[in-house]
Amino acid sequence: MKKNIVPFFVACLALSCSTTAFSRQQHSNDPVRPGESLKLVSRKFAFTEGPAMNRKGEIFFTDQPNNTIWKYGLDSTLSLFMDKAGRANGLFFDRKGNLIACADENNELWSIAPDKRVTVLLNNDEGRRFNGPNDVWVDPQGGIWFTDPYYQRDYWTRQAPELKHQGLYFLARGSRQARLVDTAFTKLNGLIGTPDGKMLYVTDLGGGKTYCYDIAAPGALRNRRLFAAKGCDGMTLDNRGNLYLSGKGVTIYDKSGTLLRHIDVPEDWTANLCFGGKDKDLLFITAKQAVYTLKMRVKAAE
Repeated sequence: MKKNIVPFFVACLALSCSTTAFSRQQHSNDPVRPGESLKLVSRKFAFTEGPAMNRKGEIFFTDQPNNTIWKYGLDSTLSLFMDKAGRANGLFFDRKGNLIACADENNELWSIAPDKRVTVLLNNDEGRRFNGPNDVWVDPQGGIWFTDPYYQRDYWTRQAPELKHQGLYFLARGSRQARLVDTAFTKLNGLIGTPDGKMLYVTDLGGGKTYCYDIAAPGALRNRRLFAAKGCDGMTLDNRGNLYLSGKGVTIYDKSGTLLRHIDVPEDWTANLCFGGKDKDLLFITAKQAVYTLKMRVKAAE
């Protein structure tokens, strides 16, 4: 018996068109530029951390065991910015061009001026030494948010923390006393806020979770909620609101918490990342002894 195959072909064509449209939609959501892959910049460091972009798009990062801060220029060259850098870990630029540094050699928070003059902003919480400031973000009003977990360092003489908590802190602009905002973490680590100053992401690396808060006022958070059932070391945002979590490679979520993709990094650990470059579309990744770049179809969140 002869079958009418026209409806079958119409159905197949519709399915094909639908699949193609879905593939294009998925492809358009991918923040990585098509055809691009990781590029190794250098492997001459001990342990790289804390990348931060200045207004020009230049990237500064730390080599904590060697107590140095390096610059990755717009011409893709590396240069030493600062030695004796306080064993700096996390970095972030404020609006005046000062580099705010988590200097955990003596458990301090520094402001490093463009001429490399150092101002110690904080070194204790009501007389007790910080555990070791780890990561930092500066909000649009100049307020400084930072995390203070305890990671025993081989260059410390102490063998135990003076504080009973590992906390998230806020330092108001011009203040000399930080406010303890939250301690509900196993061991917190990286953080980042949105450019409009309305949301803050904080990771609990020890608890394997990343949280999101609404910033109700300077130093005040509300509506803490689980963003991803995954902890990380450092994190960054792009101009679409996608959140990038480092650790075992790089994992990217959209603003709703939906997993977009994973970027494999050929190192045991990926410590941190940020955007930079002339067009601010270069993802810069610190991973143990190495640093990498990846060209993106998105840009830095500003």
